[in-house]
Amino acid sequence: MTDLMPLGAPDRLELGEGIRWVDGRLVCVDILTGRLLTPNGDGTAPLRTLARLDVPLGAVAPVAGRAGTWIAAAGTGICLLTAGTAPEWLADPERAAPTAMRMNDGCADPHGRFWAGSMAYDGTPDAGSLYRTGPDGTVTRVLDGITIPNGPAFDRDGTTMYLADSARGLVRRYAVDPRDGDLGVGEEFARVTEGSPDGMTVDAEGALWTAVWGAGEVHRYLPDGTLATVLRLPVTQPAGVCLGGDDGHTLYVTTARVGLAAPGPLDGAVFRARVEVPGLPTAAYGSTAT
Repeated sequence: MTDLMPLGAPDRLELGEGIRWVDGRLVCVDILTGRLLTPNGDGTAPLRTLARLDVPLGAVAPVAGRAGTWIAAAGTGICLLTAGTAPEWLADPERAAPTAMRMNDGCADPHGRFWAGSMAYDGTPDAGSLYRTGPDGTVTRVLDGITIPNGPAFDRDGTTMYLADSARGLVRRYAVDPRDGDLGVGEEFARVTEGSPDGMTVDAEGALWTAVWGAGEVHRYLPDGTLATVLRLPVTQPAGVCLGGDDGHTLYVTTARVGLAAPGPLDGAVFRARVEVPGLPTAAYGSTAT
């Protein structure tokens, strides 16, 4: 693994997450500012805004067959997002919740479904849920009782899902029925004792990479749950990870400044490093695994 290098200087994100390699380029979100961003050129120029909402933007996935359109976990629901047009809301399930909520991390699975979690602004225990959006646009709550859901991440064929319950320092693994997206009973996969598991991705060997918020680290876990790699960063709050680049061998990491009394010069930067095992293609919403 080569040394980490920051991208998009001098940009620093408040809460950088939802990072993906899509159609030959990197995209990420700055959740609290509602921005979808991409690096310019070789990554030395400031990040470019692709779209902006007036509500928090937790994560996006590309929509199959609709270039420039994204499905997004945003505000208190799920919408379709195209630059220059008003969002097309599919559902707003957290709008009437008894505590103030927002959507958080999410991704598409290899069968064309979009999965995204919700959380309370004040971190109310167990207030969050996980939602599944089918290719027909139907949004279903599939899990509840989660404080801060992060991920999810899926294996190559979409039959295994990893989901972090960050406040508990826990990553669970679920079997996924490829026909309808029903989940099996979750089992403990990994537990983090320093910091919290955050954004995640699965590589071509089936290993799980996760950012570890508060510990300044990225972890790689083998499919049996063994911690195989610890990558240390010069920041406090790594928040999202993905694998991409032209050959899939680049690890990208988003970080955050939010909540830090005295942010360091690199807190909030986006980093990259070369790794040995490549990532999997980013799944699109509405597509079908082959």
